[in-house]
Amino acid sequence: MTIGSRLFIGGTLAGVLAFGISGGASLAWADDATPKALVCAFTGGESRTYEDGAFQAKQPSPLGFTIENIDVEGQSATLKAPPDAKPGKLSVVRAINANHFLEVVNEGFLNITTVYDRDNATGKYPAVHSRHGAVVGAPVFGQYTGFCSEE
Repeated sequence: MTIGSRLFIGGTLAGVLAFGISGGASLAWADDATPKALVCAFTGGESRTYEDGAFQAKQPSPLGFTIENIDVEGQSATLKAPPDAKPGKLSVVRAINANHFLEVVNEGFLNITTVYDRDNATGKYPAVHSRHGAVVGAPVFGQYTGFCSEE
């Protein structure tokens, strides 16, 4: 490891620590404050399909679901999507200021929902939902933006 790379790593670590100490990171996901259920609504975003050798952009329909039984220590949660769909199993991956909820759907494709720390001004949790799938072998994916609220 060169001196320059050590300085870069040390400076990066110092910046991350200073950001966290300065209050830039919220403690909304601290173990004692983790919501046990979140209602999520996604109204923005974009989806794409692969057709005739090119990706085609499409406006996605609004999307909503509930994440229940959140256990960040046990790295699990349950997905409840209306109307009366069978609950799905989610894996939880913790990040510094967010939690990622991963779902492997029947065909082996992935849906990933990242819920960030609560915004103190709105009381909501900014969130991004990504779907990675295919229809008859053709790639279909989307990324949705929205918010989650405590149930």
